[in-house]
Amino acid sequence: MSAAKTRKAKTQAVKARGTAKTASPGPAPGKAARRGRGAAHSHAGQSHSHSHSHSHEHGHEHEHEHEHENGHSHGHGHGHGHGHGHEHGHSHEHGHEHGHSHGGFVEREGLRRGAGEGKVLFLDAPSGIAGDMTIAALLDLGVPLREVLAPVEALGLRGYHVHVERVERSGIAAARFDVHVEGRQPERTHGSIKAMLRAAAMAPSIKERALLVFERLAQAEATVHRSTIDDVHFHEVGAVDAIVDVVGAAAAIDWIGAEIEVSPLPLGRGFVKARHGILPLPPPATVECLAGLDTYDGGLDFEFVTPTGAAICGALAARSVRWPSLSPIRTGWGAGTAVLPDRPNLLRAVLGERATRRRAQGETHLVIEANLDDATGEIVGACIEAALEAGAVDAWASPVTMKKGRPGLVLAAIAARSAGDAVSRAILRESTTLGVRLTPVARVERARRFETVDTAYGAIPVKVAGGDGLGPAQLKPEFDDCRRAAAAHGVPVRDVVRAALVAAATRTPPRAAPKSFDK
Repeated sequence: MSAAKTRKAKTQAVKARGTAKTASPGPAPGKAARRGRGAAHSHAGQSHSHSHSHSHEHGHEHEHEHEHENGHSHGHGHGHGHGHGHEHGHSHEHGHEHGHSHGGFVEREGLRRGAGEGKVLFLDAPSGIAGDMTIAALLDLGVPLREVLAPVEALGLRGYHVHVERVERSGIAAARFDVHVEGRQPERTHGSIKAMLRAAAMAPSIKERALLVFERLAQAEATVHRSTIDDVHFHEVGAVDAIVDVVGAAAAIDWIGAEIEVSPLPLGRGFVKARHGILPLPPPATVECLAGLDTYDGGLDFEFVTPTGAAICGALAARSVRWPSLSPIRTGWGAGTAVLPDRPNLLRAVLGERATRRRAQGETHLVIEANLDDATGEIVGACIEAALEAGAVDAWASPVTMKKGRPGLVLAAIAARSAGDAVSRAILRESTTLGVRLTPVARVERARRFETVDTAYGAIPVKVAGGDGLGPAQLKPEFDDCRRAAAAHGVPVRDVVRAALVAAATRTPPRAAPKSFDK
């Protein structure tokens, strides 16, 4: 361990609700086992309520050294409340009660499945991110605990229990999620973890997300060691606690169903002693997992981002953004254990609706478009008529030059939102296109009314736009009515249009039209 990390470790006395947190007596590669008084946890598929009396002295960073037959050796130092190399004196009194007991953690009113569809889930990580912090923040957001634990229990893992509690950081109430490992765990390869996930009885969408995270980790390790994915042996991230973190986070994210965005991530500095020698912070695999995302100097000798947290972000986040344009709906907080000198050790999860989507809700119409390069003029005309009959306010076709220089047309219609589906179906049915584009729009309209005027050719409806302070009134006789009147009297249609315009300009008072037109 570096001198810098040793100095840092001495500052990390961890407290929650005034109670010192302690490490589990069993080895826990990748994460020290922490336990708080009266918190809820689950023993490898069963939930218990424990009462603990602990006497601990800690505040140490940890170092992992793993030796394997194939010669791989990895070491990671974690700062998200991870502490190894403790001297423990435990005095435990266990009263096991089967069934969920949340102790200091009270679940919020649960989010329904798919509550984030069409929305954004923003992970704001000024103190970095780890797998357990991710789960904790999403539990606090409102993901039901049972929906996180059920897929994990489906893996059939043994020798661990899950511990959830409510803590406070800088006056902010947050959730904390810990996996306590009991005894040694077998070494696992990428292939064995992949096989275990595929064989588990859980939703395919959860499996897919978890597989993506482990694929990201495996690719990062393979890049660092200049090996193939099949040769990668997971050490710390293959331990049971990391598997629980990855699958639990995948389940929580799948439950919400939102697109994920993450803030730029702080990265620590310093060094960590590993089996291969001294490694720099952040660990090489962490950096590889974060390819494509924004990072910055976190300013401390501290491991802000764990490999598991990096893989979750790298595999599942769409992009980095300082703060997205959104309207917040709900916020959850997940806590790490370490006490940082310059910031609360918290991850904030914000579920929100994009600002552009909110603006679209005030837009009353849709523009529906399709590009055509293989339709005759007659077909295009029939499409326009079909769109109007389906409820379009207007429809048109514009010439364009398409790929490879082919001449084409953009067939378009504008319709009220309520008629958008019917108009889209009409265009898909009548044209040669395989799809349409929908663009929400708002219309600024002049005040309009219909009047019926008497002419020598009969009553003709006239659309009148005016009385709104936007200039002289615009008069437009309804052409179909003018054409019918012209045919009935054997005169050119322009004569009927002229007569209707003169009558509309001179008549008083107006008489209501016998029918309405949505034009």
